[in-house]
Amino acid sequence: MTSLLLRGGCAALALIAATPALAQTPSAEELAALVKAQAAEIATLKARLDKLEGQGLAQNAAPAPAQQSGQKPAPQVAQQQVTQQATPPLVIAPFAPQIVPPGPADIDVAQARAVAANPSGVTTEWGAGLPVFRSADGVFTYKPRGRILVDVSSTMGSRYNGRNTTTTGMRALRLGLEGGVGPHFFYQFESDFSENEVDIVTAFLGWRNRLSSKIDYDIRAGHLFNDRAFEGSTGSDSTPFLERSTVSTAIIPQRGFYGIGIMGRMFGPNWHASVSVTGDRIDGQQATNDSRTVLARAHWNPIKTDRSLLHVGAWGFDEALSAAATTLTRSTVIGGRFNGAVRVGTGELLGGKSTTGYGVELGGYTGSLWVMGEAGRRTARLTGGRPDFESKAWSLSTGFFLTGELPPYNPRLGSFGQPNVLNPTFDGGSGAIELTARYENLDYTDLVLGGDGWAGTLGVNWYLNSFTRLQLNAIHWHTDNRAGTFTGSDDGQTVSARVGVTF
Repeated sequence: MTSLLLRGGCAALALIAATPALAQTPSAEELAALVKAQAAEIATLKARLDKLEGQGLAQNAAPAPAQQSGQKPAPQVAQQQVTQQATPPLVIAPFAPQIVPPGPADIDVAQARAVAANPSGVTTEWGAGLPVFRSADGVFTYKPRGRILVDVSSTMGSRYNGRNTTTTGMRALRLGLEGGVGPHFFYQFESDFSENEVDIVTAFLGWRNRLSSKIDYDIRAGHLFNDRAFEGSTGSDSTPFLERSTVSTAIIPQRGFYGIGIMGRMFGPNWHASVSVTGDRIDGQQATNDSRTVLARAHWNPIKTDRSLLHVGAWGFDEALSAAATTLTRSTVIGGRFNGAVRVGTGELLGGKSTTGYGVELGGYTGSLWVMGEAGRRTARLTGGRPDFESKAWSLSTGFFLTGELPPYNPRLGSFGQPNVLNPTFDGGSGAIELTARYENLDYTDLVLGGDGWAGTLGVNWYLNSFTRLQLNAIHWHTDNRAGTFTGSDDGQTVSARVGVTF
């Protein structure tokens, strides 16, 4: 429109220059006539411009001829159509309605492909506690991770004053990240600072894909968390009790819960299986060979409905110990993590060369009630012709949600996850309230100096929302150690509490 008006002005000036009468000083009547003529010309040009713009809007509103004939639309028309047809934001579905959606490193390949095929321009999506960032084309995903677990513990009733203590501690203080590139590649990294030390925990790269429409897999390489036992495979931020049972803490490879290596996992509609080969934890010691651990676990849900489920699982490991890991002395907590005096010990055990462990899992839930039983055994083979040493442990746990939630069971992994709270307290609701109970037993008496013990726990968990919870455990424990500072039969009570936030 501006160019047309300029053209009109120039035409008026040309008219002045070409008219001899106007080359002299014009009269007032002549000036008035000239202004009137210019105004009329400008009005005509504006009317023509409005008419042209109206035709363009009508063409945009009607189907383009190229589209009607089945041809490819012009680039500018296609761009207008993409803008007008906004893609709805992608929402990652959880593997079960009672748990929160998985992060970028835990989604399956179908979900990852859906993310990559959703170029909606939505770059930030808030999940459980922290946002998930996605590039506009859906190729790159990224999510910060964090975990803060603060505990307090008080023990009383022991005949040894050294066991009647009150302590505090950080069960976990983690920071990390996870993400993916495209539908197949993913990664995760976390460090823990809970004991004033930087401790690398989970750190891996991975690749995922499908074998068929019902079976997918992933392969991970790095510093890996064990897939071993039901509670042993559950993260510390999702266990129903403040500490895992004796099956998970005692029937374990010598290197502990983590090792550097490779793990392959396969998933079906109601089962999963994993196999890993790992060395030692991250320790910076390369002067000797690592221990070698082969570990496998599988779970199956033969019954799986909207309100009930049956869980069957089995696992096992075999490790060849390095020359630097021949000391098998073990002292296992029985009355909570933060009272180091309440433990069941093996006594000094030297000269180990290899160990083998295995266990079984049986449980499930119906409605808001869940039950899980576990048992495990570990055989340690010793040098010098000495007989093998066997550790034995078992536990029986149960829980019930008073507020109607289903137990936070993850059918993809056969473990517990973070619950999807029906009425979060931050929205004015009551949160989720769960009552729990457990009995656990540990037996090291196959050794001359080995002890045994058991513990009964009553607990209550209050989930304020899906990532914030308060826990209270009351434990009655019994130990009978044959070596160490606190020998003989002893009983006591420990009360522990936790405030936990997971991002």
